[in-house]
Amino acid sequence: MKTSGILVKRSVRSLPTIALSMVVSLAISTGVSADEEDAKRLLKAMSDYLSAQQAISFDYDATLEAITNDQQRLALASSGTLILNRPDKIRATRSSGFADVEMIFDGKTLTLLGKNLNIYAQQDVPGTVDNLVDELRDRNRPLPAADLLLMDPYDTLMLDVVDVKDLGSGVIGGVECDYLAFRAKEVDWQIWIAQGERPYPCRFTITSKFIKGEPQYSIQIRNWKAGAEVTATDFSFKNPTDAKKVDLKNLEGTEELPEHFKIGEAE
Repeated sequence: MKTSGILVKRSVRSLPTIALSMVVSLAISTGVSADEEDAKRLLKAMSDYLSAQQAISFDYDATLEAITNDQQRLALASSGTLILNRPDKIRATRSSGFADVEMIFDGKTLTLLGKNLNIYAQQDVPGTVDNLVDELRDRNRPLPAADLLLMDPYDTLMLDVVDVKDLGSGVIGGVECDYLAFRAKEVDWQIWIAQGERPYPCRFTITSKFIKGEPQYSIQIRNWKAGAEVTATDFSFKNPTDAKKVDLKNLEGTEELPEHFKIGEAE
């Protein structure tokens, strides 16, 4: 199956009347500078809170949207866990219908383990988690919620942002959140931030505007823990199943898309 990207195409004609009313109301009520400053303040508070945490762990559910040649939208769902210990250790898992992957980073070596295939690959990547995020993005193997794991998420998130909206509040997984929306040159993104003393991200959604169909990636975070709440973790790689070591370029069956999906060209 060939896909042309990841999709979220909106058709005004397909929206019910009440939705159209909401669109019109939003269009005529945006652009208030106080709301924009509030949104920036709330995002900065989240960024400062995240940066101050020595250790973080959470579970997540993610959806990656794809669109086929004939404009059918597909949603690829996965779930996983992530444990971060600043400045240079991380362990993350991702399970889907076609992959069961674990990634381990100890500040020196990156290990990618395909549990379902019982194979693994390693790469020297000395440095911090920030450096690892860049390396994995270059290899098209991004970490879940990667921008939120950086030492200064605010500067990265606000890069090229041209429009900011504070949309009030919403409830994600039973947690009341501040709901913010941002527009940048290449993406639109939205974030729901838990209200209160622990302003952690509850949901983060990114829509790519330069790919045909405007694809969307969404991650919802649950079971958030920080500081002393985080269980002590060993970030070294063990191989109790005698997994076979392969070259990183041969580590098949561990990527975001199943093998029968072929990426087409962006717009």
